[in-house]
Amino acid sequence: MKKKAIAVVAGACALGMLLGGCGGSGDASNADGNVITAFNSEPQNALIPGDTNETGGGKVGQLLFANLVRYDSKGDTQMEVAESIEPNDDATQYTVKLKDGWKFTDGTPVTAESFTKSWSYTANAKNAQKCSSFFSMIKGYDDLQKDGLKGDEQLSGLKVVDDKTFTVDLTQPDSVFPIKVGYLAFAPLPESFYKDPKAFGEKPVGNGMYKLDKWDHNSQIVLTKNADYKGEEKPKNDGVTFKIYTSPDSAYADVQAGNLDVMDTVPASDTKTFEQDSSVEAYNKAGSVIQTFTIPADMKHWETNTEEGQLRRQALSMAIDREQIVSKVLNGVGTPATDFTAPVIPGYSKDLKNAKYLKADPAEAKKLWAQAEAISKWDGTLTFSFNADGGAQPIFDAIVNQVKNNLGIDAATNPMPTFQEFRNAVSERKIEGAFRTGWQPDYPSAENYLYQLYDSAAADGHGSNDGDYKNAEVDELLSKAASATSSDEQIDLYHQVEEILLEQLPAIPLYYSNANGVAAKGVKGFEMDWQNQPIYENMTK
Repeated sequence: MKKKAIAVVAGACALGMLLGGCGGSGDASNADGNVITAFNSEPQNALIPGDTNETGGGKVGQLLFANLVRYDSKGDTQMEVAESIEPNDDATQYTVKLKDGWKFTDGTPVTAESFTKSWSYTANAKNAQKCSSFFSMIKGYDDLQKDGLKGDEQLSGLKVVDDKTFTVDLTQPDSVFPIKVGYLAFAPLPESFYKDPKAFGEKPVGNGMYKLDKWDHNSQIVLTKNADYKGEEKPKNDGVTFKIYTSPDSAYADVQAGNLDVMDTVPASDTKTFEQDSSVEAYNKAGSVIQTFTIPADMKHWETNTEEGQLRRQALSMAIDREQIVSKVLNGVGTPATDFTAPVIPGYSKDLKNAKYLKADPAEAKKLWAQAEAISKWDGTLTFSFNADGGAQPIFDAIVNQVKNNLGIDAATNPMPTFQEFRNAVSERKIEGAFRTGWQPDYPSAENYLYQLYDSAAADGHGSNDGDYKNAEVDELLSKAASATSSDEQIDLYHQVEEILLEQLPAIPLYYSNANGVAAKGVKGFEMDWQNQPIYENMTK
C-alpha cells in the first residue's frame, strides 16, 4: 500500500499492500465530467490509516491522507508535509519539522501532535490496529503492548517541541526511518478522530489530494478533489470514484465498453490478448508485487522450527513448477520468484543460497518428503485457501494438480467467497492449511518485505506476519540491517535473512506480478507506479 499487504495479479488482483481482492459490481456509470472511475475491492476494515494493510482500503487511504514524505512514480522519496527529517549522528533520533499551511479537510491545522498522537494510537495494543508493528522501533512501544492499557497512552519516544516540530527517539539506529514514514500507517489524524474512531472510519477526514464524499458499501467509494491540498503534485482530475466489483471479468468488460476508466489488474482469461485489444489502453511492465502462500508456522508436521516441517515445506515448494504457472496460467504476465522481495527493489537476487527450493524438481521433492515421513507420518489433505473474487482459482487449481502429481499427496482448493471474508479468517487465525498471501510494498526497501512479514514483532496480530513465524536469528539480522551505515552492508544482511527464509519457508514464493492493467479509450495519463498501482491523480478524460 504505499501502501499496503498484501491479490494474485494477472489472473487475479494485486494482493497487497496485503494484496487485495478483486472485489462488487454496482453500476459503473458515474463517469461524468473529469471524474475517474476505478476498479477496487471492498476494504476489509474501516478507513483508518493504522488499521489498513490491504489494497482495497490502501488505494483509498493513500489518496485521502498526506504523510511526512511521499513516493514518486519510481519509488523515490520526496518531502510532503515535512520540511525536513534530520537524524542525529547514529540515526537513533530524528527531528521532524513540518511545512506551514497544511490543514485537514475539516479546517483544523496539521500539527506535530497530529502525527505523535496518531502514531501512538496505532502502536497501542489496546486499539488493536493491524499496522502496530510499524512503530516497534520507537521507544516506548513495548510499554504500549502491555495489558491494562486505556488506549490513549503515548509513545515515550515521541516528543512535541512546538506545533511544527517533534522528535522521534528510536530503540536502535534505523536508517530506513525517513523512507518508511511515507507509508499510510504514519498518516496524521485530526482531533475529531479520537472522539469517535468508528464514525471516522466510515467518513475519514484527511489532508490528502482528495476527500471522501461517500462510501456506499460493496458498491462505490466516491472521492472529490481537495481544493486545500498543499502538496506540490496537484490532481489533474476532479475526483476518483472506486467501483467495487466481485469479478475482474465484469470490470474488464466495463472498461472495454467505456463504463469504467481504469483497473489495476487483468483477468486470467484476458492476459493473452489484452495488449492487442483495441478497445482498451494496456499497461504491462515489471512490478514490485510478490505472490506467495503461507502455512502457519506452528501447523502440526509443518512447523518451521523442526526438521520435519522444513523438509515438508521444501518438498512442497519443489513440487511446484512456477515457470509453467507463469507461462500457462498467467500467459507470461509475471516472473517466477527467486527470492522474497521483487525485481524492482534494491538487493533483489536470483542466486541466493537455498534458492534451489524455489525451482521445480519432482524427484528431489519426493526424496525430501520421504525424509519427513521417516521422522513422522502425515496423512492429511493439504488445503489451499484463497478469495474466490480475486481471480486466483486457476492459479491454485494448477498448484493443487502439480502437488498431487509431483509429490503424490492429497491436496485441494478451499475458495472463500470474498476478499473481506478471506482476510478476516486469516486475521482471526481461523484457516487451517495453506492460504494465499502476497505483498505490495509500502515503501521501496527490502526491509518492508522482510521485517513486516517475517519479524517476530509483526506476528500474533501486531502486523502482517500472518503465519506467526518467529526466528530470533532473523530478528537479530533485521535489527543489524536497520543499523547499517551503508546500503551494501544493509543488503548483505537482508540476503542473510532471505537465505534463512528460503530454508525454512514460512511462506512459499510463487511469482512476481507484473504491473499490468487497462484503461478505457479516451483516458489520458494512464501509468502505473512502483507499487503496481495506477497513478490516479494524473489521469484525465
